[in-house]
Amino acid sequence: MTSKLILCDCLGSQSPDADKISAATGLDCAGTLTDACGAQVEQTARLMQDGDVMIACQQMAGLFTDLAAEISAETPAFVDIRDRSGWSDDAGRENPKTAALVAEALLASPAEKSIDIVSEGVCLITGPAETALAAAKELSASLSVTVLLDAPQPVDHGQAYDAVVGTISRASGALGNFSLRIDGFRQMVQGGRGEARWSEARDGAMTECDILLDLSGDAPRFSAHEKRDGYLRADPRNPSEVARVLAEAAQLTGTFEKPLYVRLEESLCAHSRAEKPACSKCLNVCPTGAITSAGEHVAIDPLICAGCGACSALCPSGAISYDAPPVATVYTRLNTLASTFRNSGGTAPGLLVHDSYGAEMISLAARYGRGLPADVIPFETDALAGFGHAEMLAALACGFGSVSILATPRSDRDVLASETELANAIAGKPGVILLDLNDPDALSEALYSAGSQDALQDPVLPIGTRRQVTRLAARALQPDAETVPLPEAAPYGAVLVDTDACTLCLACVSLCPSGALGDNADLPQLRFQEDACLQCGLCSNVCPEKAITLEPRLNLTDDAFTQQVLHEEEPFACVECGTLFGTKSTVERIMEKLAGNHHMFATSDAARMIQMCDNCRIQAQYHSENNPFSGGEKPRVRTTEDYLSKRRDH
Repeated sequence: MTSKLILCDCLGSQSPDADKISAATGLDCAGTLTDACGAQVEQTARLMQDGDVMIACQQMAGLFTDLAAEISAETPAFVDIRDRSGWSDDAGRENPKTAALVAEALLASPAEKSIDIVSEGVCLITGPAETALAAAKELSASLSVTVLLDAPQPVDHGQAYDAVVGTISRASGALGNFSLRIDGFRQMVQGGRGEARWSEARDGAMTECDILLDLSGDAPRFSAHEKRDGYLRADPRNPSEVARVLAEAAQLTGTFEKPLYVRLEESLCAHSRAEKPACSKCLNVCPTGAITSAGEHVAIDPLICAGCGACSALCPSGAISYDAPPVATVYTRLNTLASTFRNSGGTAPGLLVHDSYGAEMISLAARYGRGLPADVIPFETDALAGFGHAEMLAALACGFGSVSILATPRSDRDVLASETELANAIAGKPGVILLDLNDPDALSEALYSAGSQDALQDPVLPIGTRRQVTRLAARALQPDAETVPLPEAAPYGAVLVDTDACTLCLACVSLCPSGALGDNADLPQLRFQEDACLQCGLCSNVCPEKAITLEPRLNLTDDAFTQQVLHEEEPFACVECGTLFGTKSTVERIMEKLAGNHHMFATSDAARMIQMCDNCRIQAQYHSENNPFSGGEKPRVRTTEDYLSKRRDH
């Protein structure tokens, strides 16, 4: 466990307050060095000797890691306080933020889950013959290479690679398990004199490979191709680009660890029921195609998943949750940053959410520009699109006055924009801002000009599922609100029923994936619990009368946790025994349509059976004159006397 913090003012360019940081974090800060990685490196080594050390310099982590190995000490932990806090035009006010960043760095990181991917180096190269054959010749020393040509070409016998002809009509998979269908497939016939001969063309040839090297220069074979492991693509007219992918391909042999980014609980998925479509939000936003329909739920291919997190942010039921790290870790980080900042004397901090691209922008802004304001705390995440409305609201509820999301060139802006809109609607104020900037100076200017916003006076601790945290945050941010209107496609809302059209068939109840719709075993009622509704739309899709519509909103009252009666009717009493069954209106409509108008109910006695319960209807049919269950006259029972009377000797 870390107990000591080594501070450095980086040649006097920043002024960390060791006493305030120590008081806020509980770490032993033995003064502040000036040149920890240079002239004072021996002093740094002595401080590292006992272990349990954190060094407040992420930039020189490689040097200090090598130093720890050299002196046989534990590898220290690292935290960046210089670029994210110390180097700023707000110098002198940065210590609450510095303490918050150090406190966050002390949090334990959960173990990463992963699966092994095995690549045996089987590589398929496509592209113009000249470029593809040259690439095959270069890679054949390290990989098992096959070149796919568009048309037969002169190929020397005895090469260390194979050559085939055809076109790829279908491709799927990722590193270690690509599956390809090739049409017009022709193989080179080995042996014989003269030029190579080729077999007859045939369609539907199937093959597999570990690495797919695309040098065709055509459109990518996969969506979000840059996120597809094992799929390397280069413009054949750019030699440097081709050389780069060849060098990369040569390294893709062996066993690799692939993180398991998301976790799927199929029983919670509201994708479909009884072949009726419902929620497909994750399918619509997955950039790599890793999510597919699998009947009543979706399926996720972990080998294709690139970990963008958009699916977990949009999933209304929590069936898909981000797991690298889990959302509980995000809540803990947010609460630690906000509480430490307040406890160190800061007020109304702002949160800047970014990924590695944003971290580079922050570093450039700090070194060459104004840096970040003293009250803006950076929060780095690998899955920017996974920072959805629940996380945004959790940050506001923790005590952040504002949340800024720094989009990157490869960010899914549609997801970020929709989640930002939803978070602001629930918060009741524009507390979340989406920044679409690529210039470090513009980033600094935007943050400084925005200023600070009022933060929640009584912060709450975000604990629970994303839906629970959203509700908790909403009640804290809008304590006087009862119902908050939300934008279309929000995962919270009510079900509205046209009582004139509803027949209480209860098809919606039997298929509701979350149990928000229910019935009453004793009375003909349609009940609804708003807190459980996912707004998946399945009920409106299955309603035969089209009597159901959805209203996106967030009910903050306790009524959302209780079942409300949406529609009920007077039950019908059996005309024979008085047992309640069905609804009075339904039975009356059936009587109106069938009595005297259908050959099975032509008589008054037959029509009266419509008004009977199941048991009485069976009894009435059994004792009726035209009993459908009756048979012919039973034959007489044969006895011994019958057999004996037919004997000739008797």
